[in-house]
Amino acid sequence: MVCWPIEITGTLNQNTMITKLSNYTLKDILPHRGKLLLIDDILEADETYAVTTSIIKPSYPLTDTKGAQALIMVEFAAQTAGVCNGLDRIKEKGVDSSKMGWLVGIKRAQFHVESIPMGTKVMTRSENVHNYDKLREVAAVIHMDETVIGEITLQLYQL
Repeated sequence: MVCWPIEITGTLNQNTMITKLSNYTLKDILPHRGKLLLIDDILEADETYAVTTSIIKPSYPLTDTKGAQALIMVEFAAQTAGVCNGLDRIKEKGVDSSKMGWLVGIKRAQFHVESIPMGTKVMTRSENVHNYDKLREVAAVIHMDETVIGEITLQLYQL
């Protein structure tokens, strides 16, 4: 897939913040910071979809010593959707535009696991399947290795 003027030049990592997706850092794209930022790397992205990875950490919400509750996949889907919608915002309004959040509704969520073990790497792909002005419907699939562990449809309204 050819992306608009953004190219992947490596992964965008929350720890280094210096690896860039073209000229943008993760802080330019998402409003999340600190323990609330659950994305570790962006593998692919344009203004319609994104693929990210996350490694389950004890600092994440909804975790215990065994791992994270399946419900955390909703936030993986939402933050991954935030990547492509953040890139769309930058394209339309510029990098210094407001990162005002989105009101998110869960239209459908199907979890194929009860929990995700601590230290597990998961990959999330979110795609805008409908885009009407400030309203988006997003389809997301979450994988653990080659196994689909969650399928989520979100409805987003930009504040």
